Amino acid sequence: PSPVIELNRAVAVAMAEGPAAGLALVDALAAAPALKSYHLLPSVRADLLAKLGRHGEAQAEFSRAAGMTRNRRERDLLLGRAETARKAAG
Repeated sequence: PSPVIELNRAVAVAMAEGPAAGLALVDALAAAPALKSYHLLPSVRADLLAKLGRHGEAQAEFSRAAGMTRNRRERDLLLGRAETARKAAG
């Protein structure tokens, strides 16, 4: 399967088995050349980190994802999630 399909699988695993299980799969995909500039990789990673209470890391990943997308609405959403994670981190 393609790296994008594997990323989708990681999301499904996170839903079924918990965010830690999904994060392990996402982290294994981080080196995939096809996903290097794909904004959904850090976005998914950030979401899973936030669910695990790792808000500082989630903030950084949401910000990184926002910098990778050209879509203004996606960027605004990701920056909002980064701000939420920043506040949660204290």
